[in-house]
Amino acid sequence: MSKLKIAVQKTGRLHDDSMRILNEIGVSIDNGKDQLKVAARNFPLEVFYLRNGDIPHYLKDGVVDAAIIGENVLIEKGGNLTIVEKLGFSRCKVSVAIPKSSKFKSIQDLEGKRIATSYPNTVNQYLTKNNINANLHIINGSVEIAPNIGLADAIVDIVSSGSTLFKNNLKEVEVILKSEAVLAASPLIGKEQQEILDRLQFRLQSVLKGRQSKYVLLNAPNDKIEDIIKILPGMKSPTVLPLAEEGWSSVHSVINKHEFWDIIDELKREGAQGILVCPIENMVL
Repeated sequence: MSKLKIAVQKTGRLHDDSMRILNEIGVSIDNGKDQLKVAARNFPLEVFYLRNGDIPHYLKDGVVDAAIIGENVLIEKGGNLTIVEKLGFSRCKVSVAIPKSSKFKSIQDLEGKRIATSYPNTVNQYLTKNNINANLHIINGSVEIAPNIGLADAIVDIVSSGSTLFKNNLKEVEVILKSEAVLAASPLIGKEQQEILDRLQFRLQSVLKGRQSKYVLLNAPNDKIEDIIKILPGMKSPTVLPLAEEGWSSVHSVINKHEFWDIIDELKREGAQGILVCPIENMVL
């Protein structure tokens, strides 16, 4: 039986988030200690635990069929590898940072400067796009220390919370790109593996849609239902059911979690009562 070979980061936040979402889509994986490859118990899937920076090479060579990987790494090392789905977790930025004491008016201030980075391809593309000539120092770790030891005038590195920059007396001045975890596919993926990947993607989309949505139940006077429905369009239209109390109905719908409080305020103004909001695990469209 054919299996889809998928790579995930061996350790770290991206690893944890990747395994969490695989569990949420019903893929059961028993991780043995120090195992680099493990098969799922209930889905035709083999998981390869690899260094994040090595994953693009395995995708290009067809060693793995797909991967959950940071978009920033894919852009730096992946060339034209296909992003199948953006996954919305492990978000970060690749940013320019300089010493807090340095002045910065625009990206043009980097002209002729020394920049330390682990992302030379990304930085070179950005500098070329902005017609800037700078000298790159490629560093594979501890990039933040470079300005403090006189190696560079600026750095380009991943920024999540900004705490590492703060500790090293640096300030973020420019965002080159925003990144999140993505599902990527190998250009050499076989037909049977592609079919399995399509099934996996469908499950992922259902979970991701559920994460972005809230299920809302409320009671409303019948003479206000038309106005309330305009606020709650739902996926097609809200469900309206009569209550035991005459002149009232129960309205059920789905709303975007990012619009949640604004919608709740509008519902209350239109006379909605007993508003109940529930999380959604999966949403199959």
